[in-house]
Amino acid sequence: MSVLEKAIKDCTTYDLAFCKFISANDAGATGAHQSGFYIPKNSWTILFDSVGIKGSNKEKLVKIRWQDDFETDSRFIYYGQGTRNEYRITRFGRGFPYLNQNHVGDLFVLIKVSDEYYRGYILETDEDIEHFLAAFGISSNQTNDLINTSLGRSETLPTLEELFKQYIAGLTVDFPETAQISAKAREFYQTINPRLIVSPDNLILNWLNTEFSLFKAIELDRYEKRISTPFASVDELVECANTLLNRRKSRAGKSLEHHLSEMFKINMLNFESQVITEDNKKPDFIFPGGEQYHNKVFNKENLFFLGAKTTCKDRWRQILNEADRIEYKHLFTLQQGISENQLVEMYKHKVVLVVPSLYIRSFPASFRDKILSLENFILRVKNKQ
Repeated sequence: MSVLEKAIKDCTTYDLAFCKFISANDAGATGAHQSGFYIPKNSWTILFDSVGIKGSNKEKLVKIRWQDDFETDSRFIYYGQGTRNEYRITRFGRGFPYLNQNHVGDLFVLIKVSDEYYRGYILETDEDIEHFLAAFGISSNQTNDLINTSLGRSETLPTLEELFKQYIAGLTVDFPETAQISAKAREFYQTINPRLIVSPDNLILNWLNTEFSLFKAIELDRYEKRISTPFASVDELVECANTLLNRRKSRAGKSLEHHLSEMFKINMLNFESQVITEDNKKPDFIFPGGEQYHNKVFNKENLFFLGAKTTCKDRWRQILNEADRIEYKHLFTLQQGISENQLVEMYKHKVVLVVPSLYIRSFPASFRDKILSLENFILRVKNKQ
């Protein structure tokens, strides 16, 4: 689950949440006498049980978990003495990464879990910020305020486990086709996240994770009794194990193609899968389609190839001769990290990697700017259609 999704989930789970754009004043970049997150007076309830009284200071020590990753022992303080009349959050410890000039303009989200325990999130990209605000129906000028978390909450939403049980109970076959499981996984994900808007990169990972959970639930339902009783022979054990393993391996590759197809449809791309090309090869995806590919008059600069492989450490060469008219072959993979030597070899053969944006950082730094996210690939194709 991404930081964005965790922030939205926590906001809808707990009653009090607040968001604001980090200012230069927060980061101490204006020369002001105080740094730390400024909290406007209209949102004092996120910090204290009672309003601050002019003429005296008050404070509360709390623990804040940031990005669901690390915690700080911080302080909520109301400055009421002298000319001051403001609320702030201070004390983040040495090396706290978010109160500096680089994060001015990021969205800060604070969620109250209990009186002394909070969760904090920093959303850094325009896309994440826009999706967060959309989830709660607020605009950028409606921040610096408490969030109406009920807008993102539905008391009647079922859980994934409940949806899985209902689906499995209604199955009339031993194991559904992969395409059906993939479609159901997307449907169930949307059911429990009706307002969540995420990038293509995060969405496809969420679809894949949901499908894997659904697949395991079906597998457990179908085989729990069998594997809990002794096998009559080693051959019987091996046969059962091979059935499970082969189904798992077959599902993984096909499900990736199914989800990519749906993603391209959602983004209104013209494409065709399994187009027959030279020597009866069948690429995973050709954009805009087979007719254009075989039309020698059609500008080949507007043709795109995309292969899809869950891992590609050794199998990337399989795509090299699948579409002769297309010089650069794009390859979508879920593999995290490939050696620099292999990447050099790939790019020498004009293979362009496409990976979920979260995975790009797992590749050597010298190649990260050459690797496309799924969203960037979609935009590149769309600009040619």
